[in-house]
Amino acid sequence: MSTDGSADRREDPPPPQNNGSGAIASIGGGNGVVSGDSSRPFVPSQRLRLNPNKDHKPDNYDDLQLDFNPSIFSSLERYLPPSMLSVSREAKVQFMREILLRYLPQGEQTRAQRHREYRQKIISNYQPLHRELYAMHPATFFAPQFLKAINDNTEESFRSIMSEPSPGVYTFEMFQPHFCELLLHEVENFENWVNEAKFRIMRPNTMNKFGAVLDDFGLETMLDKLMEGFIRPISKVFFSEVGGSTLDSHHGFVVEYGKDRDVDLGSSTFVGFHVDDSEVTLNVCLGKEFSGGELFFRGTRCDKHVNTGSQSEEIFDYSHVPGKAVLHRGRHRHGARATTAGHRINLLLWCRSSIFREMKKYQKDFSSWCGECNREKNERQRMSIAATKLELLRREGESTT
Repeated sequence: MSTDGSADRREDPPPPQNNGSGAIASIGGGNGVVSGDSSRPFVPSQRLRLNPNKDHKPDNYDDLQLDFNPSIFSSLERYLPPSMLSVSREAKVQFMREILLRYLPQGEQTRAQRHREYRQKIISNYQPLHRELYAMHPATFFAPQFLKAINDNTEESFRSIMSEPSPGVYTFEMFQPHFCELLLHEVENFENWVNEAKFRIMRPNTMNKFGAVLDDFGLETMLDKLMEGFIRPISKVFFSEVGGSTLDSHHGFVVEYGKDRDVDLGSSTFVGFHVDDSEVTLNVCLGKEFSGGELFFRGTRCDKHVNTGSQSEEIFDYSHVPGKAVLHRGRHRHGARATTAGHRINLLLWCRSSIFREMKKYQKDFSSWCGECNREKNERQRMSIAATKLELLRREGESTT
């Protein structure tokens, strides 16, 4: 892919791929199925509201066995049309479930059921090493300055701890070293259990042969709280145009790079140039000692423009630092360079918004966040202005003759 005048003369990566982990991860989190009120048919013409009903207090769905994360239903309920707000909770579940099921390809419901059984088998047999990781403990998890910024909950407080080395890429100190160590030990303990039990696990996504899905062995609730209480407030400020304020589900995992891990590149320079199956992505380096492994970014793109070239101002490389976080849009094209020595482990949290995904179906222009849509919009405006000037000059010339 061309760099169009980049000062970085290294080989550009191939076109990115949508690095989806499958619809299971994107909607999972429940442990059963609700049939809903079958006497009430779903009415396709009833679309969701464009803006949430802030005065409406949504129901709690935690006590139901659902094939989607219960928090998705609570979040989605504020966007229901007025006629649906007064119906039974079961009817609302069916209405919202029909919307959510649009994202499941044929046969995916069976896979979701198998995935729930798979998770249950792990949780029933795996013995956690550090149980304190499985509940949210902000004072011991987070760096003090990060926690203060979250508690202040203002754009000014967030910007005070953040750097934006490239448009749309934010870096900041996030986790305490002790938390990183505990999580590394927990992942290592889980991997050892997998090997000893000869248990076949699902890897994080289609690109990584090493690493583990944290949600699958009990960390889902903690990661939900991480997204809701600590990532969503920041995303509401910096990524509102891609659903940052309505993040309601996640896919949490670790990836491992280095010797005997995922980076045996041979002559290749790039690892998996892609876009994420997320609205907002959190990427935190947990350690250990390593060289190389830089992230490279090449601009944010919608589905239509994902394979277009990069402008020079969109090209950015980032070197990982243990404990330091990178936050960016999931549609921000990126990849990793080779980890040339040592062992690098990163925590990834793909944060998703069911509201944004539904609304996006009715949009054609994404110039507020897609670099190519914005470039095309500016070009149309430039041509329109030039045509107007030309017409004015023509009229002026006619009036003087």
